[in-house]
Amino acid sequence: MPMDFHDPRNQSSYTTRVADASWLELIAKQVELKGKRAADIGCGGGIYTKALLALGAEHVIGVDYSAEMLQGAKQNVGETQEVEWIQGAADRTTLPSEHVDVVLERALIHHLTDLQGCFREGHRILKAGGMLIVQDRTPEDSVLPGSDTHIRGYIFEKFPGLMETEKSRRHHSETVTEALRESGFCDIRELKWWEPRKVHPDPEALFEDVRRRTGRSILHELSDGELDELIAYMQSKLQGSGPIAEKDPWTIWFAKR
Repeated sequence: MPMDFHDPRNQSSYTTRVADASWLELIAKQVELKGKRAADIGCGGGIYTKALLALGAEHVIGVDYSAEMLQGAKQNVGETQEVEWIQGAADRTTLPSEHVDVVLERALIHHLTDLQGCFREGHRILKAGGMLIVQDRTPEDSVLPGSDTHIRGYIFEKFPGLMETEKSRRHHSETVTEALRESGFCDIRELKWWEPRKVHPDPEALFEDVRRRTGRSILHELSDGELDELIAYMQSKLQGSGPIAEKDPWTIWFAKR
């Protein structure tokens, strides 16, 4: 069954890693955050709320529709006056109009069907000249084969039926770009990028990560028995491997208000 983001048992699912230094470098080249006010919409466990602070944002607002996710984010980020937390939806954040300089929507839009509602809200809360950053996978990103770096691909090799579930919740690049344009954004740029996710010291550390379904909502579609089958399949693929530097494919859109 789909992941329940309101279940207290999943509170820490998106708090157990940090944004890779290469992500910070990439965003810093595209967007000036020093001294700016930013909003992290769909902030989950606050991993990228922290990253926005590390990039020099003066103040970050973490927004999520799940109270449990926000509680986990608060514990992850810690007490600081530089961050505030708001429970709200992607299309109804409750933030004032023209309130922030940068909006980040990372790994958010695949949970949504109304892209324009989400992007119109982002446009509303951004100041003139502000930047929206959208990071997600397209269906094309989702069908890449598994390897000792692209672990996610093994999920769909073992359970091909899940591929249709995955593809159905991913938006095509053209769909995202058109929704951004119709929502009032301009100077829309897109890039493809492999983001380092985590370095696992050995395969067993990876398997334990998978067993806990950490930060992988698609794994909640599998029963415990199926999860064991997936791990056995990964074991056959990664036998004899040393440290595993896991990466994920993403598409990132930058759009100006």
